[in-house]
Amino acid sequence: MTDEVNLLDVTRGTVVAPAGCGKTHCIGEALARHSGPEPVLVLTHTNAGVVALRGRMDRAGVPRKAYRLSTIDGWAMRLISLFPGRSAHRPEILDIASPGSDYPRIREAAYGLLNSGCVSDVIHASYAHLIVDEYQDCSIRQHAVVCALAELLPCCLLGDPMQAIFGFGNDQLPHWTNDVCSAFPIEQELGTPWRWVNANAQPLGEWLLDARAKLLAGKSIDLRHSDAAVTWIELDGTGDHQRRLQAARVRPSQRSGRVLIIGDSKSPDSRYRIATQTPGAVIVEKVDLEDLVEFSGTFDPLATNALDQLAHFAKSVMVNTDTNKLLRRVESLRRGTARKEASDAERVAVEFAIQPSHQGAASLLSAISAQGGVRSHRPAVLKACLKALNLCSATEGLTFHEAAKQIREQNRVVGRPLPKRAIGSTLLLKGLEAECSVILDADSLDARNLYVAMTRGSQSLTICASSPVLHRDAPTF
Repeated sequence: MTDEVNLLDVTRGTVVAPAGCGKTHCIGEALARHSGPEPVLVLTHTNAGVVALRGRMDRAGVPRKAYRLSTIDGWAMRLISLFPGRSAHRPEILDIASPGSDYPRIREAAYGLLNSGCVSDVIHASYAHLIVDEYQDCSIRQHAVVCALAELLPCCLLGDPMQAIFGFGNDQLPHWTNDVCSAFPIEQELGTPWRWVNANAQPLGEWLLDARAKLLAGKSIDLRHSDAAVTWIELDGTGDHQRRLQAARVRPSQRSGRVLIIGDSKSPDSRYRIATQTPGAVIVEKVDLEDLVEFSGTFDPLATNALDQLAHFAKSVMVNTDTNKLLRRVESLRRGTARKEASDAERVAVEFAIQPSHQGAASLLSAISAQGGVRSHRPAVLKACLKALNLCSATEGLTFHEAAKQIREQNRVVGRPLPKRAIGSTLLLKGLEAECSVILDADSLDARNLYVAMTRGSQSLTICASSPVLHRDAPTF
């Protein structure tokens, strides 16, 4: 294995990039070297990935004229919108009203257009090279689009089948060996754990590369013989929740350090529970902000139960809020039987009860969050809700539900800041990194999810599991 690879020298091939082994640096080096008149087309999967890549390229001083960066689906949407007749797509699919069916149709339309030869000259004149990042996350239809593009441009893929944990419903992942590597043979595999080298924790990085090899081969990983930076916390069925809380409260070596806590992907409530009981912990949300969109579709400030709905929503995104007490206090204050003077939050709640509005709802949520001892463990949902309420209030005819969906789409594009102590699933934390990584239930993770979880921390790793010996069946690609 070697790290000496110029991606622009790869005309049709794949570079395997284990976690933390300098993949993004390789992309930056290639783009910095590029000096031709046409830019390099760089594609990845998520808007958050685009934001992260662009930030890394800007910090490395890579001129933006050297590349064009987009998601695969975003690029496909632009292509077929430029040639609507040739691609024979239905314009309504670009509204993404039904993601499960619209995205596959967009990919099929883009593939058909590229495969027809109608836009070959345009592609040749527009780009010098194609680089596709995180290729293990490509769906079959996205793979078809890339294959069609690779007939027109030199192409280098970067990916790691051990990090292929996404699924696309009816648009499954292509087989790594039979589909990806047969079309784009492996050129090199990166082998230096730069994330850990740069964090002065190279032994941990080397141990993780060894663990990766064992997981690939279906061999056991014995945490009793791990690197010193790895801690095993036993889950024996007695007091497991307290042990997980202990793990979640691990402190990074530096005050500015971050902690990523990987919880049960099938139980958001269990992650919320840990977050509410762990000082400073923040939930990493799904980009679709499902809970907010659902709330926005049912909340009506003029409804008789609006205050009750709002108070319970506040409780779902903030710690140390007493919903029942607030509702009782509002009732007694309105009746004039309260003995204590209203707090700021109670005063705003009374005002909302008397004169309900979307703006009043936003004011109440803000007042609750400003109370002493209250903190939001789901700030992304709270902030998006406040923005949607304010947007709805300021825009005549705009429903709260539509405003919430607009804010959701804005959030997809701008990405999300990484909190100091973040809690999520492997799907939500994949691609993120911090000084410390904590796995709350390693027993529930298969080989790929376990590898993704283990490689989030650059300085320490804490694993909660029933046994120090982790055995997983070898994944098939």
